[in-house]
Amino acid sequence: MKRNEAIKKLEELESKDLRSLADRYNVTVWKDAKLNKGWAGHVIERYLGLPLNSAQSPNFGSWELKIVPLKRLKSGKVVVKETMAITMIDPVNVLQRKFEDSHLLTKLKKIVVCARMFESKGEKSSLFIRVSTFDLDNPNIYNQVKADYNCVRETIRTKGFEALTGKMGILVQPRTKGAGHGTTSRAFYARKIFVSHMLGLSEQTN
Repeated sequence: MKRNEAIKKLEELESKDLRSLADRYNVTVWKDAKLNKGWAGHVIERYLGLPLNSAQSPNFGSWELKIVPLKRLKSGKVVVKETMAITMIDPVNVLQRKFEDSHLLTKLKKIVVCARMFESKGEKSSLFIRVSTFDLDNPNIYNQVKADYNCVRETIRTKGFEALTGKMGILVQPRTKGAGHGTTSRAFYARKIFVSHMLGLSEQTN
């Protein structure tokens, strides 16, 4: 599916409840009292006719699909709820590849970012708010993401993979990813301020 076709189809979802669609598409939200954190993304993928995919290549070959939760503050302002996972960090791969050849750049080149409203931990409802496109074509943003990547690369080279910390990176940070404490897996995450930019929301502190 071409990106413009997907965007038109996704625009038809605006203001619709993704939780109801989860039931329609037989997407598991809760199992044995445990939340399937990726349920909303699975709903979108089913809606677009996409098989579930966790590969490091973009979902649709040339562009990447992401969905992020928003939350409403007491002031009424809508902000990004959390950082957005981009791709896993393979230390050997990162050391071998410059940013121009990296999985990180491949994932960020052309993105469709969907936003849903987080209502409660029970996830009994979640309205689809908006769909936005993002291309990593702004030189300033491109250079900052490249600098964040190079920081991770240099840290792995000089201090080791275990030295990576979420305190690193201005727009993209390396963070642990996986179940439970003590996990050794790490991934590149877009900070909330970066996700806000992708969605065209007013800037927020991270």
